[in-house]
Amino acid sequence: PDPINEETAPNARVWRMCADEFAIFDADLSEDNRDTVDVLLVFAGLFSAVVTSFLVLVSAQLQPDYTQLSSSIIYELLVVQRAIGNGSSVDLSPVSPSPAIPFVPSQSYIWVNGLWYTSLSLSLITALVASLVKQWMHQYMAATSGTPRDRCMIRQYRYDGYEKWGVSLIVGTLPVLMHLSLGLFFIGLTVYLIQL
Repeated sequence: PDPINEETAPNARVWRMCADEFAIFDADLSEDNRDTVDVLLVFAGLFSAVVTSFLVLVSAQLQPDYTQLSSSIIYELLVVQRAIGNGSSVDLSPVSPSPAIPFVPSQSYIWVNGLWYTSLSLSLITALVASLVKQWMHQYMAATSGTPRDRCMIRQYRYDGYEKWGVSLIVGTLPVLMHLSLGLFFIGLTVYLIQL
């Protein structure tokens, strides 16, 4: 026991016991959050790479195919040259589409791109917030120096910030964002496969 009138001194036994209990509580809290965040970071990174590869494939459908347009113009020139060489009428040769006609992409490609870009955005937001939570938890668990009372006060200050910012709620929301991202991707994939 502590000497009389020293029960709440900076090095009193009560502060050491409190610091020990806080350390156990914080270790459990940090481990739960760290496991969730680590899994989400890996999954969000891999999923973002997959969505990006699909977007590269489908985004090209939002622009006119200039290769096809060039091919049809070259074919038309060849037909005109043959008509001139044969002495036949140039007016009977096929006409390629004019490059001045505005290109209008398919509605399904517009929807697929919109869904996949939204999915990619949600996945990247999940990764960003997960990395921020990971950094915050690292700072939360950083060792402090000083007397046991000082360490307890600093820990309580950090925990109050943890509660005020709703870190548990943020960590709990991250899987929801990832599931929403997955859902949008699969809806877009369904639309893409239906229109093939």
